[in-house]
Amino acid sequence: MADQSPPAPPVTQPPPSLESDSPLPPPPPPESPAPAVAAASESQAETQKEDPPPAPENVEKEDLPSEPPEPEVVVKEESIPLPLPPAPAPEPEWKEAREKLGEFLADDSEKSKGGSENPEEPTKIPQSLVSFKEESNKVADLSDSERKALEELKHLIEQEQQNETEELSIWGVPLLKDDRTDVILLKFLRARDFKVKDAFAMFKNTIRWRKEFGIDELLDEDLGDDLDKVVYMHGTDREGHPICYNVFGEFQNKDLYQKTFSDQEKRTKFLRYRIQFLERSIRKLDFSPGGVCTIFQVNDLKNSPGPAKKELRIATKQALQLLQDNYPEFVAKQVFINVPWWYLAFYTMISPFLTQRTKSKFVFAGPVKSPETLFKYSSPEQVPIQYGGLSVDFCDCNPEFSISDPVTEVNIKPGTKQTVEIIIYEKCVIIWELRVVGWEVSYGSEFVPNAEGRYTIIIHKSRKFAPSDEPVVHTSFKVDELGKILLTIDNPTSKKKRLLYRFKIKPFSD
Repeated sequence: MADQSPPAPPVTQPPPSLESDSPLPPPPPPESPAPAVAAASESQAETQKEDPPPAPENVEKEDLPSEPPEPEVVVKEESIPLPLPPAPAPEPEWKEAREKLGEFLADDSEKSKGGSENPEEPTKIPQSLVSFKEESNKVADLSDSERKALEELKHLIEQEQQNETEELSIWGVPLLKDDRTDVILLKFLRARDFKVKDAFAMFKNTIRWRKEFGIDELLDEDLGDDLDKVVYMHGTDREGHPICYNVFGEFQNKDLYQKTFSDQEKRTKFLRYRIQFLERSIRKLDFSPGGVCTIFQVNDLKNSPGPAKKELRIATKQALQLLQDNYPEFVAKQVFINVPWWYLAFYTMISPFLTQRTKSKFVFAGPVKSPETLFKYSSPEQVPIQYGGLSVDFCDCNPEFSISDPVTEVNIKPGTKQTVEIIIYEKCVIIWELRVVGWEVSYGSEFVPNAEGRYTIIIHKSRKFAPSDEPVVHTSFKVDELGKILLTIDNPTSKKKRLLYRFKIKPFSD
């Protein structure tokens, strides 16, 4: 992240950027706290080409209020008087992806269902027609038949436990003690469509498997940290579910791949690591009725080795089978991002074997739509930087902002200029960070003092940011007089852009 700390004192001589080609407006006269229009008009732009008046040598500072209000933020939009560029041509790799998908499936009928006959059109990513919505775990919200099934299942478990001396517990919750039991048993019932005998059989098999697998001992086992970048928890979604990121692209590292999957012993260790991670995460959930007791899964398929890797395919199949049999209803949503062409083929093959309930939890997004998809379910301060947000990941450090500092989102229309105006009412140090997802826009910032005769200070000279540039600009600026900070984004493209920013104020110290 770029970190710039420009000088605090106001400029007393016209800066170089105030020459005839500067787009900046002349210094405004003192104004009331009411917001002013941020973008200069054409006439203002012409006026500012003239040489500014000489700055007075001694200007008395304005008296600051004893209890200054918080900075005021105003967002202004202005159309850019430039013709919009033509829409970008479809990405050529989609044509190749479509052809490979057809070859992979070897089914002409699927091609006819896939969409347009135009081979240039991108292959459509599958989406479920029904979006999954979690049911209530409160007994009062259940239907009569569901309540009856829950009571029958509890009765069967009580009978099973009559001759047992050991206390029955699962995921750190002692069963048949309080209403958390209802929440857990509802998971088994929903996984078996409220068929009590099937749910009871699943429950008994899970309890037996946990003893055989040694779950209690596994929790304290040291399995190393080689896979810490492959699977990790970070942030929450908008409903409070913890988010688990699965980064399959890490297995492009040949050494890591061989160390994890090259033989059955290593694959077993991987499986134990994955189960250990899940168990530790589950024990942090709230199993009380109305609590958050499911996990939001994000699966990043960028640079994933794909189904051609036999060892990975075997390990994945083993893990999925164990999770399906022994961890019912723990997924709130399964979001797949950076979806490549081969996954479309894979999903097409496995889709007939998935229940509608399972498929309703799936969401797919290609590389371009991945940040937008994540923001639909999680706020930008919760989304890691590498996925388009402003949250540092597990190995980074940002001393100024944390996951609890809210981010403001601004949509920038095609062919417009957006200015965020932060009005300052006290001496302070203002710190902000900002990004436009995917950039392709110009960004600049400046400080405009209120005092007559003062001169605009260029903080960031406006320049165009490419997608490959630093994802986030981080800035600190000392303010020793009243005025306003202007953050300006020019979007000359034909695409809507998303601006993310946040700021905080620190006390001014000489």
